[in-house]
Amino acid sequence: MFNDELHEMILSEDGSYTAYSKEYDEHYHSTKDGALFESLVKHIEPTMRLKENQKEIKILDICFGLGFNTLATLYYHKKYFLNSKLYIYSPELDSKLIESLVNFQYPKEFDQFLDIIESLVKYGVYDSELFHIEIFIGDAREYILKHHKNSFDIVYQDAFSPSTNPILWTQEYFNDISNIIKNDGILSTYSIALATRLALYNNSFYIYLNSGENFRDSTIASKSELSDFTLVDMQHKISCNPHKKPLSDKNLI
Repeated sequence: MFNDELHEMILSEDGSYTAYSKEYDEHYHSTKDGALFESLVKHIEPTMRLKENQKEIKILDICFGLGFNTLATLYYHKKYFLNSKLYIYSPELDSKLIESLVNFQYPKEFDQFLDIIESLVKYGVYDSELFHIEIFIGDAREYILKHHKNSFDIVYQDAFSPSTNPILWTQEYFNDISNIIKNDGILSTYSIALATRLALYNNSFYIYLNSGENFRDSTIASKSELSDFTLVDMQHKISCNPHKKPLSDKNLI
């Protein structure tokens, strides 16, 4: 069984299962938007459609969790018959969660990737002609610093929320992300909090609204200008909220 003293499998509204973390007191996905649907519309579709014609796509998945963002990326890749080689790198602090994934009830769309899940659980790596995936068990902040500047085309910023896991939402954290994302790289996150957007904006990201039918708004950020999304007027936001500040490492010590 997947359920244990720290995790409980929960059915979400699109029919796919997510999990509830008793440690963080949060679900891994929005139960309202649905686990699979949320991964696709908030992370994979808005980013991959901008990069899908590249020969290689390098993705940082923060954090691996149940693996939905990584697996939904593979699903998108196969669904649209892409020829790009995918490189996906993902830190995850919870080693017991990774070990339990062989017992998780994934949506039928992921049935074709069960061998990949087994390989990741057993070895922490999967490699084929089109996919290279690595899981790093440990601290995400430390892992990010191991990568070279301008390494990633896409970053999925999908950590637990700023209220429960603030260390992965600070201005200093996004400075590290800014260093390893390419100049035309794309970052996706479910957070629309002004503090999150300020932390990105102060690190020279353009901030965009990701909106659509049947899901709540989310954020797309990029070091270069995009024409596919509505630009958020951050100067106006700042003028209306002059006392609002981004999270900072200094305030977490």
